[in-house]
Amino acid sequence: MDSPRNLLLLSVLLACTLALASAGDIVHQDDTAPKKPGCENNFVLVKVPTWVDHEEETEYVGVGARFGPTLESKEKHANQTILTLADPPDCCSTPKNKLTGEVILVYRGNCSFTTKAKVAEDAGASAVLIINNRTELFKMVCEPNETAIDINIPVVMLPQDAGASLEESLKNNTLVAVQLYSPKRPLVDIAEVFLWLMAVGTILSASYWSAWSAREAAYEQDKLLKDASDEFPSTEGSGSSGIVDINMTSAVLFVVIASCFLVMLYKLMSFWFVEVLVVLFCIGGVEWPSDLLGGFVILGWFEQSAESFVKVPFFGAVSYLTLVVSPFCIAFAVVWAVFRRISFAWIGQDILGIALIITVLQIVRVPNLKVGTVLLSCAFLYDIFWVFVSKWWFHESVMIVVARGDRSGEDGIPMLLKIPRMFDPWGGYSIIGFGDIILPGLLVAFSLRYDWLAKKSLREGYFVWAMTAYGLGLLITYVALNLMDGHGQPALLYIVPFTLGTFLSLGKKRGDLKTLWTRGEPERPCPHTQLQHSQ
Repeated sequence: MDSPRNLLLLSVLLACTLALASAGDIVHQDDTAPKKPGCENNFVLVKVPTWVDHEEETEYVGVGARFGPTLESKEKHANQTILTLADPPDCCSTPKNKLTGEVILVYRGNCSFTTKAKVAEDAGASAVLIINNRTELFKMVCEPNETAIDINIPVVMLPQDAGASLEESLKNNTLVAVQLYSPKRPLVDIAEVFLWLMAVGTILSASYWSAWSAREAAYEQDKLLKDASDEFPSTEGSGSSGIVDINMTSAVLFVVIASCFLVMLYKLMSFWFVEVLVVLFCIGGVEWPSDLLGGFVILGWFEQSAESFVKVPFFGAVSYLTLVVSPFCIAFAVVWAVFRRISFAWIGQDILGIALIITVLQIVRVPNLKVGTVLLSCAFLYDIFWVFVSKWWFHESVMIVVARGDRSGEDGIPMLLKIPRMFDPWGGYSIIGFGDIILPGLLVAFSLRYDWLAKKSLREGYFVWAMTAYGLGLLITYVALNLMDGHGQPALLYIVPFTLGTFLSLGKKRGDLKTLWTRGEPERPCPHTQLQHSQ
């Protein structure tokens, strides 16, 4: 590989190390706010649609309190209720205005949340909306010394901007009504099914391309040896993609450097930094989809145009096929970058992402099971640390914050495959990080290369088992995701034990573990020796 492509590969690989499956949280567990009788609700997100003078207006999102009754989950069962402003605004004492079942809007502060709720309930309110003093939401808990809590009306916290908008409408003497309900997510969303198919299909395609290239290279080498040729044609500058074999040192360093890169993303996350990532992503999207046509060349399509080259500054020798295809790739990437904020831009992002992943899995290879074990073991610890353990140092999950693009003003970073949750009342996207596909995909692709070089059938080989193990591991990830109410999960926590454990166990059982662990490919007799024996 030439240096520009090496630099591009390193940059994209570092940006692709996000390993996360997420669907967005609607239920929040909080062990720092212990439950007690009357104060044991989970923190759930609440939809608050509004009507002003009988005209439907903005829908806000709040968070339910630890105390009070459970909110209705279906919109059709939630009552549309008149909203009124508390007087005094903090609702720490009996309101001056007479309440007959209205929802009361109050300010945070001056007394506990349970005091506000009890005062409002005794005054005749049907629910309480508390305006936070910040733009984000706050989890409302009971005071440590409070006992025998008996609140019978729902209490919901709204962000400061939402509360200010409602207050302004009320002060203009308009009639404001609200609904309060907390819809549940479907047990299985179709977006997760499609993400699973995309991930499995991407590794499947990349593995076959990688194995086919390896077998063709082995055939070519055997042919040259049989012909006793002393002059091996140089492939340098031919325009074909070079191969990078990971070694033990780079397997460990890769995860260390990826961690440093992730922290840099976390610390420097901003609008301009995401723009840099978009540019990097588009560069990969421009160059590598054209390289994917190499697969068609292997099949014999466009062979003549693929083997004709022209010298291009900085890039060296480039095939005529690449020159023809590149303008279309450039146009596609630019159009996506410009219009990436529209509702269906995720389609372009996924197309570019899949093409990028397939080509990375073609260029970067695991030479043996020993290196694959070290790489995936380090990635396993990396994923767990940055999703779960990082909360202890940074007070939030670094991986989740980076994946969502918090503080950047963008809808997440581009190094993700994502699909909108079509049947989820909360909307949003289901996502999977490139790392959840690339890292285990390296091992799966290695298994198929070994099978083909060893001339093993699908039944006798390792690929079907590795591919099945990956699919099951990813499936378990989505099961855990739904059990945790959409809270981001380190997918490699489930995928690595399934994939690596299956490979190691099967290799030991079949007696191939030593060859897989060290050589990574079966021993092939020298064609010269075979030729001499036949003579």
